[in-house]
Amino acid sequence: MTGKRPTIDDVARVSGVARVTVSRVLNGGPNVRDEVRARVMRAIEQLDYKVNPQARSLAGGASRLLAFVFASDLENDPNSYYESALELGALRACLTLGYQVLVQNVPQQTPDREKRVLDLITSQRCEGLILSPPYSDDVSLIQAALAQGCKVVTVSPGGPGRGIADGVGVDDEAGGYDMARELLRLGHRRFGFIAGLEGHLSADRRMKGFERALAEESLGQEAWIMARGDFTFRSGAHLAPQLLDHPLSPSALVCANDDMAAGVLSAAHARGLSIPRDLSITGFDDAPVAAIVWPPLTTVHQPVKVLGQRAVEMLVARLTGANTASTPVFQQLDHAVVHRQTTAAR
Repeated sequence: MTGKRPTIDDVARVSGVARVTVSRVLNGGPNVRDEVRARVMRAIEQLDYKVNPQARSLAGGASRLLAFVFASDLENDPNSYYESALELGALRACLTLGYQVLVQNVPQQTPDREKRVLDLITSQRCEGLILSPPYSDDVSLIQAALAQGCKVVTVSPGGPGRGIADGVGVDDEAGGYDMARELLRLGHRRFGFIAGLEGHLSADRRMKGFERALAEESLGQEAWIMARGDFTFRSGAHLAPQLLDHPLSPSALVCANDDMAAGVLSAAHARGLSIPRDLSITGFDDAPVAAIVWPPLTTVHQPVKVLGQRAVEMLVARLTGANTASTPVFQQLDHAVVHRQTTAAR
């Protein structure tokens, strides 16, 4: 050990790539294979390489501050895992790239929500915005931010947000479809679906995928019932009884996220139901709670921390000019059904 701080050239040597490739990874640039990106990131971690944010700021005269905007509901607890995992991924990327991130919760019901978000650009001198759902589909907000010269990246846009700004997410519709296909394969033909908040379009796409899978088996609205939750454990526990008491008598309850599924599981235990013999339950996200409840929850995995990381990388790529694409770019990450112990053949 010489005590000398590692340089970008050291990272290039250890990872076996050119210096320009390391720079492209550090700036979140495009056209870098996942394998190469991973190799560079391992070298950065191994060498404990740090970008000097103060030096970069002095050189460019920019704030090097990004804002990550989350929606909040003053009457309900937030989806703690989803938000914290996105934030952690963003923080890790910022540490590597020499940026800082300001996390801001803005109630989606407040009339001045757009002004609150846009104030981050002027009062906090944020160079870029990362918008999570449902703000990732707020076309007016996205266009207003872009009009101020601010770069924007959306996380999990459900439809309207795509094509306006860069974005990153999984194929929510395919995830809902894949989970439904798995339950159909197990012989289920009567379902309950606990959706997310109205206007949360990425979660609604999960329901659309679910509907598509049922339609392929000639199962229509008569085969399932739906209730809207708010992504919290409490809402899943509250809605489960009304779905289970419905004349349809569903054999499987499908939830738009894991927190609600855990609430359903708790309500089922309170009724003395044996899971999965009496009822199959599924979630979405593959949050830590999915692996620690009993029985462990079958769910759809989406790489939430990587979503936060990629959002920062894409934003920095625009800020530094590493990405000069004339049209918005959308990065789609992989999802997968995770088979655990809350589903069984009917």
